[in-house]
Amino acid sequence: MVNIVLFGPPGAGKGTQSEYLIKKYQLTHISTGDLFRKHLKEGTPLGKLAQQYMDEGKLVPDQVVIDMVDDKIKNDGPVTGYIFDGFPRTVAQAEALDKLLTSKNTPIKCMIALEVSKEELVKRLLNRGITSGRADDQDETKINTRIQVYLDETLPVAKYYEKQGKFNPINGIGEVNSIFNSICSIIDK
Repeated sequence: MVNIVLFGPPGAGKGTQSEYLIKKYQLTHISTGDLFRKHLKEGTPLGKLAQQYMDEGKLVPDQVVIDMVDDKIKNDGPVTGYIFDGFPRTVAQAEALDKLLTSKNTPIKCMIALEVSKEELVKRLLNRGITSGRADDQDETKINTRIQVYLDETLPVAKYYEKQGKFNPINGIGEVNSIFNSICSIIDK
């Protein structure tokens, strides 16, 4: 089983690259954003709680996210592996994910970190806000808050995986296929 953490700030291209990786490696996609939207649509208490934090551009508390991820894994049948898109976002989440996957004897193989400049992120997110209608991508103040939260609270997760020898930085600016090929060369090692 191949389990990959796809990492990077909002707007780095995680969703785009996830689609390609899922097709090539037949992975099951776990995106906290998708989980949040699912829980919001279904009106679950976890979804309502997550929405409050998302509306402010803040991270959802670890336990809420872990509960959503655990629920997803428990409800999936046999899989060839997972791609974790934008998760874990804190060291505590990374530790909890490692514990969960270790209990299933299927650890994280690698972390792929898409690196993109702040200016490019803001540009991408504002554009996505226009094309997708996502409210959190239409307000530059909220975008800057999300990027700063990533830098302050999420970036330490990279160090966590670096200590395990699983951290792999990739330039997230360029042609989508070129970035994808760089990612595949790491996974195929």
